[in-house]
Amino acid sequence: MANLTDFVRSTASEPHRIRTRQILKSHPEIKKLIGQKNPTTFWIILGCVSLMTGLAYLVRDQSWWLVVAAAWFIGAFPAHTLFVCIHEAAHNLIFRKPAANAWAAIFANLPTVLPTALSFKNFHIKHHAFQGVHELDADLPDWYEAKLINNYSLGKALWLLFFPIFQGIRTIRMRELAVIDRWVALNMVVQLVFDILIVTLFGWKALAFMLLCLFFSVGLHPLGARWIQEHYLTLDPEQETYSYYGQLNGPNLNVGFHNEHHDFPSIPWNKLPEIKQSAPEYYDTLKYHTSYVRLFFRFLFDQEISLFSRIVRKERGRVSLADQSKPDMELVQSQAIPAKAAV
Repeated sequence: MANLTDFVRSTASEPHRIRTRQILKSHPEIKKLIGQKNPTTFWIILGCVSLMTGLAYLVRDQSWWLVVAAAWFIGAFPAHTLFVCIHEAAHNLIFRKPAANAWAAIFANLPTVLPTALSFKNFHIKHHAFQGVHELDADLPDWYEAKLINNYSLGKALWLLFFPIFQGIRTIRMRELAVIDRWVALNMVVQLVFDILIVTLFGWKALAFMLLCLFFSVGLHPLGARWIQEHYLTLDPEQETYSYYGQLNGPNLNVGFHNEHHDFPSIPWNKLPEIKQSAPEYYDTLKYHTSYVRLFFRFLFDQEISLFSRIVRKERGRVSLADQSKPDMELVQSQAIPAKAAV
């Protein structure tokens, strides 16, 4: 794969909605998984929030090197799990009622200091609906961002280290999307109260520990390779989504099953492996990753991989801006209702 100086332009529509239709036609048994909820996820949220709060208390008076080490070696893992739980809540896959999912996301957000859960939902849903459309997909780097980092190892390391900041700046280009709504505002207020309580009860070092956990969990850490795994052109110049089938799918709650998730965004994390088991002919033919550690170092040191290693498109298809990214559920519902003769 040659060095890239611009994003890879595509005139084809994103691949997932087409594959969703094909798989449901070949494997109608998958329909029973669509629309299921997994309230057990909330207990995972409760456990991770408790763990991270307890760790923050334990390191409140420790040396800075120990605070940083605890964040990188321990805290990054529950922090990443909480991020995946927020992702589940964004798709309303924990509880039946959207409001209950929003509250679950707000609670999962608490130990990671910055109020990002509900704004993440607003932008992430559009990532599904408009994959690769630069002005609507916040998962895509900005052009200036890719140009700044280029393919230099140091630049890519700094990009991973400050990934939450780059991610936040990207949202500025999303002019068509509502940035603030009442849930986002509530998320901000609840998070501010929690942060003040942590500083008051435990001190600033405890809050810094939580913030470091956030940055490591999505950045300069093997877990940060997840962002490279999902949509960067690392194994094929045309395949724009990759799954990860490795041991970290345990603490990551199967988030590595990314092709499966994009094909069926209305199926919760605990059922994603069943999609691959039911339709192996669709997924075994796709390239995939098995090691975040290997991918992490390859991204850093392989100069043929840069932030330009992404597919972008102008074509939005026939998807409306209000789309909630439930093509699998919409297909099932449309097939369940018999067509009526026109009157």
